[in-house]
Amino acid sequence: MALKVQGLCPLIQVFDMPTSVRFYRDLLGFEIFNSSPSRSADDFDWCRLHHGDAALMLNTAYEFDSRPPMPDSTRATAHEDTCFYIGCPDVDEAYKYFRAKGLNLDEPKVAPYGMKQLYLKDPDGFEICFQWPA
Repeated sequence: MALKVQGLCPLIQVFDMPTSVRFYRDLLGFEIFNSSPSRSADDFDWCRLHHGDAALMLNTAYEFDSRPPMPDSTRATAHEDTCFYIGCPDVDEAYKYFRAKGLNLDEPKVAPYGMKQLYLKDPDGFEICFQWPA
């Protein structure tokens, strides 16, 4: 019998939970599905976010009382090899939406393999690509 799986929910480590929550929830439209106990608004150690069939978990990279004042640049550099590809039927509208929100992005392009793609980065340097067949 073949192994059956449904869905995928990556877990990423973030430097500042409230900043990351606002990015994924307020900008990208994810909803908080569950979280660890809250210290204050959007400030917890872990959460699970959903947007349609997409799911993502955020976890603080540091314990609350031991977080350094600034992100470690080597951690962010390591994030450059991670990209979340998100299906988006109207990539051009997504581009207009993000531009209206103040993001400075390159226009969508069609990749050699036929996907129209729009790239941006989250506050921790993880790349996100909204894409759809051209």
